[in-house]
Amino acid sequence: MVRPGERRGAGLFLHAVLAVDADDGAVLGLAHAQFLTHEPRQDVVAAQAKVRVTPFEEKESFRWLQGARAAGSAGAEAERVTVIADRESDVFELFAQKPGDVDLLVRAKHDRALGDGGRMFARIDAEPEAGRASLILAAQPGRAARTATLAVRHLEIEPVRPGAGGCGKVRPGGVRLNLVDVREVDPPEGQTPVHWRLLTTLPVRHGAEAITVAGLYRRRWAIEQLFRTLKTKGFDIESLPFSDDPPRERLVTATLIAAVTIQQLVHAREGVQGPSPLRPITDAFEETDRPLLRAFTAELEGKTARQKNPHPEGSLAYAAWVCARLGGWTGYYGKPGPIVMLEGWIHFQAAKHGALLARAAGHV
Repeated sequence: MVRPGERRGAGLFLHAVLAVDADDGAVLGLAHAQFLTHEPRQDVVAAQAKVRVTPFEEKESFRWLQGARAAGSAGAEAERVTVIADRESDVFELFAQKPGDVDLLVRAKHDRALGDGGRMFARIDAEPEAGRASLILAAQPGRAARTATLAVRHLEIEPVRPGAGGCGKVRPGGVRLNLVDVREVDPPEGQTPVHWRLLTTLPVRHGAEAITVAGLYRRRWAIEQLFRTLKTKGFDIESLPFSDDPPRERLVTATLIAAVTIQQLVHAREGVQGPSPLRPITDAFEETDRPLLRAFTAELEGKTARQKNPHPEGSLAYAAWVCARLGGWTGYYGKPGPIVMLEGWIHFQAAKHGALLARAAGHV
């Protein structure tokens, strides 16, 4: 979110942590969110010098540790909490200071030095394959969804703390991690092969666990879908007319919560998926919304089986069907995506607001 009139790279930005079920990908809610202000870009040399002397707690990258702590708190009752993040989070202090009840899975950005003088990318490249697996890769801009054959390698490493070699002797940084290398074998013609280098605190003792880590990393796509819904493909928050941060932050916060709801509806649209049970309607709606959802179902259902709401009334899938139909989905073709769900959800909220006003005026 860039303030009007400012150059790209400066402005108000949103950092969010989304809670997702590791087994079925269901969006559970928002674990953490904060706003960051990017100042206009400084001279590169001066900026780098400033970063070197700034305490970690005062750096923008500290947000990754704040998010990990918040995730651990939000998921305190979960069997396991793993924070999954992209290259920007490849920060040594994040690994060094991570909460004890949180694991990390981060796509590597830096070819870190190792205690014996080697580099981790060259070291993992020299490792033999530990196994292969077929994984479904979600569609992305410029890439259709496909099933890819991936070869995995893994290696336990102890990277050097940045700056530790300044006294002439390189020492390990006291952080032990597992490095998992994932490479696509024989990609389709014209497609760039998938290649992930993943740093994790999760156990990786053999090829099967390396493949599990690769599969888990795909859950990060949920945050990309969330921001797609927030931006031009959905709520279009980047075009907000406010020039002052406080009102922008309040509106964007409300929009973020709504966008999470849209993602929950998209995931719930097909009902039961594998062994996972249906999510309850209260994930995204109030119990008091049930009568209105029931009334819309009665209005929207047709005579054929394809035009009926096939889901139990107390499930989130039931509400997703209503929102999809309100958003223009016919029930016959394709699957309702975030934009259709957004349109239907807005329609539902407007009807709910109208019903509340009518009840307050004594007309109901």
